[in-house]
Amino acid sequence: MKIAVVGPGAVGSYYGAKLWRDGHEVHFLLRSDYDFVRRRGVQIKSPEGDFHANPKAARMPAEIGPSDLVLIALKTTANDRLFELVTPLVGPNTAIMTLQNGLGNEEQLAKQFDPKQILGGLCFVCLNRTAPGVIEHLAHGKIVMGEFSGWPEPRTHDIASAFKHAGIPVAVADNLACAHWEKLVWNIPFNGLGVASCVGIDAMNSSEESVRAIGPCLTTDLLIGNPDWLKWVRGLMRDVIRAAQAKSLKVDDAAEDEQIEKTRIMSAYKPSTLVDFERGQPLELDTLFLEPLRQARAAGAETPYLERLCAVLASLQAQAGPA
Repeated sequence: MKIAVVGPGAVGSYYGAKLWRDGHEVHFLLRSDYDFVRRRGVQIKSPEGDFHANPKAARMPAEIGPSDLVLIALKTTANDRLFELVTPLVGPNTAIMTLQNGLGNEEQLAKQFDPKQILGGLCFVCLNRTAPGVIEHLAHGKIVMGEFSGWPEPRTHDIASAFKHAGIPVAVADNLACAHWEKLVWNIPFNGLGVASCVGIDAMNSSEESVRAIGPCLTTDLLIGNPDWLKWVRGLMRDVIRAAQAKSLKVDDAAEDEQIEKTRIMSAYKPSTLVDFERGQPLELDTLFLEPLRQARAAGAETPYLERLCAVLASLQAQAGPA
Protein backbone atom coordinates (compact mmCIF):
# COMPACT_ATOMS: atom_id res chain seq x y z
CA MET A 1 0.00 0.00 0.00
CA LYS A 2 0.88 3.64 -0.40
CA ILE A 3 0.42 5.02 3.13
CA ALA A 4 0.47 8.66 4.24
CA VAL A 5 1.03 9.41 7.93
CA VAL A 6 -0.30 12.81 9.00
CA GLY A 7 1.24 13.93 12.28
CA PRO A 8 4.05 11.40 12.76
CA GLY A 9 4.83 11.98 16.40
CA ALA A 10 5.29 8.99 18.69
CA VAL A 11 2.21 7.06 17.53
CA GLY A 12 2.38 7.87 13.82
CA SER A 13 6.13 7.27 13.63
CA TYR A 14 5.99 3.93 15.43
CA TYR A 15 3.25 2.37 13.34
CA GLY A 16 4.43 4.04 10.15
CA ALA A 17 7.95 2.68 10.68
CA LYS A 18 6.64 -0.85 11.20
CA LEU A 19 4.59 -0.65 8.00
CA TRP A 20 7.63 0.73 6.13
CA ARG A 21 9.77 -2.15 7.41
CA ASP A 22 7.22 -4.58 5.99
CA GLY A 23 7.63 -3.14 2.49
CA HIS A 24 4.87 -0.55 2.18
CA GLU A 25 5.45 2.83 0.53
CA VAL A 26 5.18 5.06 3.58
CA HIS A 27 5.21 8.87 3.48
CA PHE A 28 5.49 11.04 6.60
CA LEU A 29 3.87 14.49 6.44
CA LEU A 30 6.20 16.39 8.76
CA ARG A 31 6.66 19.77 10.28
CA SER A 32 9.37 20.25 12.92
CA ASP A 33 11.23 16.95 12.30
CA TYR A 34 11.26 17.20 8.49
CA ASP A 35 14.99 17.88 7.99
CA PHE A 36 16.03 15.24 10.51
CA VAL A 37 13.77 12.46 9.19
CA ARG A 38 14.57 13.27 5.56
CA ARG A 39 18.30 12.86 6.25
CA ARG A 40 18.40 10.19 8.94
CA GLY A 41 15.04 8.44 9.02
CA VAL A 42 13.35 7.18 12.19
CA GLN A 43 14.86 5.13 15.00
CA ILE A 44 12.54 2.85 16.99
CA LYS A 45 13.82 1.64 20.37
CA SER A 46 11.76 -1.25 21.67
CA PRO A 47 12.02 -4.26 23.99
CA GLU A 48 10.86 -6.22 20.94
CA GLY A 49 14.00 -5.14 19.08
CA ASP A 50 15.37 -1.81 17.87
CA PHE A 51 15.18 -0.93 14.18
CA HIS A 52 15.67 1.93 11.75
CA ALA A 53 13.19 3.10 9.08
CA ASN A 54 13.52 5.45 6.12
CA PRO A 55 10.01 6.60 5.16
CA LYS A 56 9.67 9.31 2.53
CA ALA A 57 9.47 12.78 4.11
CA ALA A 58 7.21 15.57 2.87
CA ARG A 59 6.40 19.06 4.10
CA MET A 60 3.22 19.51 2.03
CA PRO A 61 0.45 16.95 1.42
CA ALA A 62 0.49 17.68 -2.33
CA GLU A 63 4.03 16.21 -2.42
CA ILE A 64 2.51 12.87 -1.39
CA GLY A 65 -0.75 12.87 -3.34
CA PRO A 66 -3.61 10.37 -3.19
CA SER A 67 -2.81 7.33 -1.09
CA ASP A 68 -4.37 3.95 -0.36
CA LEU A 69 -4.41 4.60 3.38
CA VAL A 70 -4.15 7.84 5.35
CA LEU A 71 -3.22 7.46 9.02
CA ILE A 72 -4.06 10.56 11.07
CA ALA A 73 -1.98 10.81 14.24
CA LEU A 74 -2.23 14.56 14.82
CA LYS A 75 -2.95 15.90 18.27
CA THR A 76 -6.67 16.67 18.33
CA THR A 77 -5.83 20.27 19.20
CA ALA A 78 -4.84 20.58 15.51
CA ASN A 79 -8.08 19.14 14.10
CA ASP A 80 -8.97 22.48 12.55
CA ARG A 81 -6.29 21.71 9.94
CA LEU A 82 -7.59 18.25 8.98
CA PHE A 83 -9.35 19.29 5.78
CA GLU A 84 -6.34 21.26 4.57
CA LEU A 85 -3.85 18.47 5.32
CA VAL A 86 -5.86 15.41 4.34
CA THR A 87 -7.71 16.50 1.17
CA PRO A 88 -4.68 16.20 -1.19
CA LEU A 89 -4.08 12.67 0.12
CA VAL A 90 -7.57 11.35 -0.63
CA GLY A 91 -8.79 9.68 -3.80
CA PRO A 92 -12.06 7.82 -4.41
CA ASN A 93 -10.69 4.56 -2.95
CA THR A 94 -8.63 5.99 -0.07
CA ALA A 95 -9.25 4.68 3.46
CA ILE A 96 -8.84 7.39 6.13
CA MET A 97 -8.06 6.08 9.63
CA THR A 98 -7.73 8.31 12.65
CA LEU A 99 -5.40 7.10 15.42
CA GLN A 100 -6.28 10.03 17.68
CA ASN A 101 -7.38 10.22 21.30
CA GLY A 102 -10.91 10.75 22.55
CA LEU A 103 -14.31 11.12 20.93
CA GLY A 104 -15.59 13.04 17.92
CA ASN A 105 -12.64 12.68 15.54
CA GLU A 106 -14.38 10.40 13.05
CA GLU A 107 -17.47 12.60 13.20
CA GLN A 108 -15.37 15.64 12.27
CA LEU A 109 -13.80 13.79 9.34
CA ALA A 110 -17.25 12.62 8.20
CA LYS A 111 -18.30 16.25 7.78
CA GLN A 112 -15.44 16.78 5.33
CA PHE A 113 -15.06 13.42 3.56
CA ASP A 114 -17.22 10.46 2.54
CA PRO A 115 -18.19 8.70 5.81
CA LYS A 116 -17.74 5.34 4.06
CA GLN A 117 -14.02 6.08 3.68
CA ILE A 118 -13.48 6.67 7.40
CA LEU A 119 -12.21 4.23 10.01
CA GLY A 120 -11.13 4.62 13.61
CA GLY A 121 -8.06 3.02 15.11
CA LEU A 122 -7.54 2.87 18.87
CA CYS A 123 -3.93 2.39 19.92
CA PHE A 124 -3.25 0.54 23.17
CA VAL A 125 0.46 1.30 23.36
CA CYS A 126 3.09 3.02 25.54
CA LEU A 127 5.27 5.30 23.43
CA ASN A 128 7.36 8.45 23.88
CA ARG A 129 9.17 10.63 21.34
CA THR A 130 12.47 11.20 23.12
CA ALA A 131 14.26 13.23 20.40
CA PRO A 132 13.69 14.19 16.75
CA GLY A 133 13.17 10.97 14.83
CA VAL A 134 13.61 8.80 17.95
CA ILE A 135 10.66 6.85 19.37
CA GLU A 136 10.83 4.75 22.53
CA HIS A 137 8.37 1.87 22.68
CA LEU A 138 7.85 0.71 26.27
CA ALA A 139 4.99 -1.80 26.17
CA HIS A 140 1.90 -3.05 24.36
CA GLY A 141 1.06 -1.98 20.78
CA LYS A 142 -2.34 -3.36 19.85
CA ILE A 143 -4.68 -1.44 17.54
CA VAL A 144 -8.45 -1.96 17.61
CA MET A 145 -9.91 -0.72 14.35
CA GLY A 146 -13.42 -0.35 13.04
CA GLU A 147 -15.58 1.33 10.44
CA PHE A 148 -17.16 4.67 11.31
CA SER A 149 -20.27 4.12 9.19
CA GLY A 150 -21.19 0.58 10.21
CA TRP A 151 -20.04 -3.03 10.27
CA PRO A 152 -16.51 -3.96 9.15
CA GLU A 153 -16.05 -4.01 5.40
CA PRO A 154 -13.73 -6.40 3.50
CA ARG A 155 -11.22 -3.55 3.25
CA THR A 156 -11.21 -3.29 7.06
CA HIS A 157 -9.98 -6.86 7.29
CA ASP A 158 -7.52 -6.26 4.43
CA ILE A 159 -5.97 -3.34 6.33
CA ALA A 160 -5.95 -5.38 9.54
CA SER A 161 -4.13 -8.19 7.72
CA ALA A 162 -1.51 -5.76 6.44
CA PHE A 163 -0.95 -4.46 9.97
CA LYS A 164 -0.66 -7.98 11.38
CA HIS A 165 1.87 -8.89 8.68
CA ALA A 166 3.90 -5.85 9.80
CA GLY A 167 4.00 -7.19 13.36
CA ILE A 168 1.24 -4.98 14.74
CA PRO A 169 -1.34 -6.77 16.93
CA VAL A 170 -4.81 -5.90 15.58
CA ALA A 171 -8.44 -6.59 16.39
CA VAL A 172 -11.39 -5.56 14.23
CA ALA A 173 -14.28 -4.10 16.24
CA ASP A 174 -17.89 -4.64 15.22
CA ASN A 175 -18.85 -1.52 17.19
CA LEU A 176 -16.34 1.33 17.01
CA ALA A 177 -18.22 3.44 19.58
CA CYS A 178 -17.96 0.67 22.16
CA ALA A 179 -14.23 0.31 21.44
CA HIS A 180 -13.77 4.04 22.00
CA TRP A 181 -15.32 3.88 25.45
CA GLU A 182 -13.31 0.78 26.36
CA LYS A 183 -10.15 2.76 25.64
CA LEU A 184 -11.42 5.73 27.65
CA VAL A 185 -11.53 3.45 30.71
CA TRP A 186 -7.72 3.73 30.68
CA ASN A 187 -7.19 7.04 28.91
CA ILE A 188 -9.30 9.29 31.09
CA PRO A 189 -7.87 8.33 34.49
CA PHE A 190 -4.21 8.01 33.55
CA ASN A 191 -3.95 10.87 31.06
CA GLY A 192 -6.13 13.06 33.26
CA LEU A 193 -4.67 12.31 36.67
CA GLY A 194 -1.15 12.34 35.27
CA VAL A 195 -1.69 16.09 34.85
CA ALA A 196 -4.17 16.79 37.65
CA SER A 197 -1.99 15.09 40.26
CA CYS A 198 0.17 18.23 40.33
CA VAL A 199 -2.56 20.02 42.33
CA GLY A 200 -2.41 17.45 45.13
CA ILE A 201 -4.98 15.02 46.46
CA ASP A 202 -6.59 17.56 48.81
CA ALA A 203 -7.40 19.88 45.91
CA MET A 204 -8.85 16.99 43.93
CA ASN A 205 -11.13 16.15 46.84
CA SER A 206 -12.30 19.74 47.27
CA SER A 207 -14.84 21.66 45.19
CA GLU A 208 -12.76 24.77 44.54
CA GLU A 209 -13.12 26.00 40.96
CA SER A 210 -9.59 27.38 40.67
CA VAL A 211 -6.63 25.14 41.45
CA ARG A 212 -2.89 25.51 41.02
CA ALA A 213 0.05 23.19 40.67
CA ILE A 214 1.81 22.62 43.99
CA GLY A 215 3.94 19.59 43.20
CA PRO A 216 5.24 17.26 40.49
CA CYS A 217 2.95 15.30 38.18
CA LEU A 218 2.71 11.56 38.78
CA THR A 219 3.51 8.73 36.39
CA THR A 220 1.26 5.68 36.08
CA ASP A 221 3.16 3.60 38.63
CA LEU A 222 2.84 6.29 41.29
CA LEU A 223 -0.87 6.75 40.62
CA ILE A 224 -1.67 3.08 41.19
CA GLY A 225 0.89 2.71 43.98
CA ASN A 226 -0.73 5.34 46.21
CA PRO A 227 -4.06 4.36 47.82
CA ASP A 228 -5.50 7.89 47.62
CA TRP A 229 -4.72 8.26 43.92
CA LEU A 230 -5.74 4.68 43.18
CA LYS A 231 -9.17 5.56 44.59
CA TRP A 232 -9.38 8.30 41.97
CA VAL A 233 -8.19 5.98 39.21
CA ARG A 234 -10.88 3.46 40.07
CA GLY A 235 -13.54 6.14 40.55
CA LEU A 236 -12.87 7.55 37.09
CA MET A 237 -12.88 4.09 35.54
CA ARG A 238 -16.24 3.34 37.08
CA ASP A 239 -17.61 6.69 35.87
CA VAL A 240 -16.53 5.89 32.31
CA ILE A 241 -17.95 2.38 32.46
CA ARG A 242 -21.29 3.68 33.82
CA ALA A 243 -21.45 6.31 31.08
CA ALA A 244 -20.81 3.71 28.38
CA GLN A 245 -23.44 1.41 29.82
CA ALA A 246 -25.92 4.31 29.98
CA LYS A 247 -25.33 4.69 26.25
CA SER A 248 -26.21 0.99 25.81
CA LEU A 249 -22.62 0.09 24.99
CA LYS A 250 -21.35 -3.25 26.26
CA VAL A 251 -18.38 -2.18 28.35
CA ASP A 252 -17.97 -4.74 31.12
CA ASP A 253 -17.39 -3.84 34.78
CA ALA A 254 -14.36 -6.15 34.68
CA ALA A 255 -12.57 -3.58 32.49
CA GLU A 256 -11.62 -1.71 35.68
CA ASP A 257 -9.42 -4.46 37.10
CA GLU A 258 -8.18 -5.51 33.65
CA GLN A 259 -6.86 -2.03 32.85
CA ILE A 260 -5.18 -1.63 36.21
CA GLU A 261 -3.37 -4.95 35.79
CA LYS A 262 -2.20 -3.93 32.31
CA THR A 263 -0.88 -0.68 33.78
CA ARG A 264 1.26 -2.44 36.35
CA ILE A 265 3.63 -3.74 33.66
CA MET A 266 4.23 -0.25 32.23
CA SER A 267 6.49 0.87 35.08
CA ALA A 268 6.94 4.67 35.27
CA TYR A 269 5.07 5.72 32.15
CA LYS A 270 4.14 9.29 31.21
CA PRO A 271 0.94 9.35 29.12
CA SER A 272 0.79 11.75 26.18
CA THR A 273 -1.33 14.35 27.99
CA LEU A 274 1.24 14.59 30.78
CA VAL A 275 4.05 14.97 28.22
CA ASP A 276 2.10 17.78 26.52
CA PHE A 277 1.50 19.51 29.86
CA GLU A 278 5.17 19.38 30.87
CA ARG A 279 6.13 20.83 27.48
CA GLY A 280 3.67 23.68 27.89
CA GLN A 281 1.53 22.46 24.98
CA PRO A 282 -2.28 22.60 24.90
CA LEU A 283 -4.11 19.63 26.42
CA GLU A 284 -6.45 17.50 24.32
CA LEU A 285 -9.12 18.71 26.74
CA ASP A 286 -12.17 18.68 24.50
CA THR A 287 -11.96 15.30 22.77
CA LEU A 288 -10.45 13.31 25.62
CA PHE A 289 -12.35 14.72 28.62
CA LEU A 290 -15.10 17.25 27.89
CA GLU A 291 -16.79 15.37 25.04
CA PRO A 292 -17.03 12.14 27.09
CA LEU A 293 -18.48 14.23 29.93
CA ARG A 294 -21.04 15.80 27.59
CA GLN A 295 -22.07 12.38 26.30
CA ALA A 296 -22.27 10.98 29.85
CA ARG A 297 -24.59 13.81 30.89
CA ALA A 298 -26.75 13.34 27.79
CA ALA A 299 -27.11 9.65 28.65
CA GLY A 300 -28.12 10.48 32.23
CA ALA A 301 -25.04 8.91 33.84
CA GLU A 302 -23.72 10.21 37.16
CA THR A 303 -19.98 10.84 36.84
CA PRO A 304 -18.76 12.79 39.90
CA TYR A 305 -15.09 11.89 39.47
CA LEU A 306 -15.11 12.85 35.79
CA GLU A 307 -16.89 16.12 36.57
CA ARG A 308 -14.19 17.10 39.07
CA LEU A 309 -11.34 15.99 36.82
CA CYS A 310 -12.64 18.10 33.94
CA ALA A 311 -12.95 21.14 36.21
CA VAL A 312 -9.37 20.75 37.45
CA LEU A 313 -7.93 20.24 33.95
CA ALA A 314 -9.90 23.22 32.61
CA SER A 315 -8.50 25.39 35.41
CA LEU A 316 -4.93 24.28 34.71
CA GLN A 317 -5.38 24.82 30.97
CA ALA A 318 -6.79 28.32 31.55
CA GLN A 319 -3.73 29.23 33.63
CA ALA A 320 -1.42 27.94 30.90
CA GLY A 321 -3.10 30.06 28.21
CA PRO A 322 -5.51 29.46 25.32
CA ALA A 323 -5.46 26.11 23.52
